[in-house]
Amino acid sequence: MDIEHTIELAIRPGFNWLGAPAVLLLLLGGLLLSTDVGRRLRVKHLRAAPGESTGLGAITGAVFGLMGLMVAFTFSGAASRFDHRRDLIVEEANDIGTAYLRIDLLPEAARGPLKDEFRAYADSRLQTYRLATDSERVNQLLKQTAQQQSQIWKMSVEAIEHASSPPVAAQILAPLNAMFDIVTTRAAATRIHPPGVVWVMLGGLTLVCSLLAGYEMGGGVGRNWLHALMFASIFSLTLYVIIDMEFPRVGFIRVTAMDSVLQDVRDSMQ
Repeated sequence: MDIEHTIELAIRPGFNWLGAPAVLLLLLGGLLLSTDVGRRLRVKHLRAAPGESTGLGAITGAVFGLMGLMVAFTFSGAASRFDHRRDLIVEEANDIGTAYLRIDLLPEAARGPLKDEFRAYADSRLQTYRLATDSERVNQLLKQTAQQQSQIWKMSVEAIEHASSPPVAAQILAPLNAMFDIVTTRAAATRIHPPGVVWVMLGGLTLVCSLLAGYEMGGGVGRNWLHALMFASIFSLTLYVIIDMEFPRVGFIRVTAMDSVLQDVRDSMQ
């Protein structure tokens, strides 16, 4: 199982009783643990060599700087892909709406059956995204979508043969092609994520940063849980937002609000 799929499973509602918050709690717990380990190492070092300088200032600055770059790039990429997926919802709604309107160019006898097929097709597409976390059901709906596409194409071609105007073919078939192609485009967009090595590097750098932060905290008197909790909370929340935007159908940050555009198109099919 690849890393991207593992992350997606971890934040799916129903994967466990905590659902999406489990990832946030896991990140928070891991950072707190790493911070405490760093603090203990510093305390041990001070006991062995009191007053000795660690000389970690340059290393800490370099690691945190690299961490900042990684967060900036991955956050920017996740936000860009999130916006692109929302744009694709609008594009599919427009493609379906345009193709549906072109049915009126066909002979009257073919319009009714084709409009019925379009309504069923739009319902299937809406249901596919509403059940995005049920992979088995989604696969069934995608197969159903392919069958509906084949049926719509067949009925359209047969109707074009009886059309009175030859240019009707270009006006009907081009929107149908766009309506079918956007399904593949949207399916591919859901699988576009950073390479697994990026996730590993981001997670590893986060743990190293928390370890170094804990090491610096170990120079004080006693354990400062407030500082450790603030540090871990900020970092874990930032990482969670990045992950959540990468999988916008299963976490807190979702593109489902844009599904209303496709629903509006379906409602207009009277």
